[in-house]
Amino acid sequence: MSEESLPTDALPEYAERVLEAADSIPSGHVMTYGDVAEWLEEGGPRQVGRVMALYGGAVPWWRVVRADGALLPGHELEALGRYRDEGTPLKEASRASEGHLPRIDMRRARWDGGERAQGHT
Repeated sequence: MSEESLPTDALPEYAERVLEAADSIPSGHVMTYGDVAEWLEEGGPRQVGRVMALYGGAVPWWRVVRADGALLPGHELEALGRYRDEGTPLKEASRASEGHLPRIDMRRARWDGGERAQGHT
């Protein structure tokens, strides 16, 4: 899908679907860019990342993350505050880590997008 050919006043259908997926992630949980693409059965991590970069400000963007759990560059402190407010599981940073910022504990925070995840902690 070429973004140059899309009307500027309408949100592309794929972007709407990505934003709906992001909006459905429960507080305290995350999905990776690849998880969202897999859940939608369309696109890939880069396409989801592009949609989030262009249009993600209106949804809980901090819940769509890199697979390694690193905080979004340039938005680390805002995201970290939101993770702490929501109780998102974090791994504290080691002294060797850049900026001493924690990472998301992907094993505990990752949401699979299904009803079976409701009891997941």
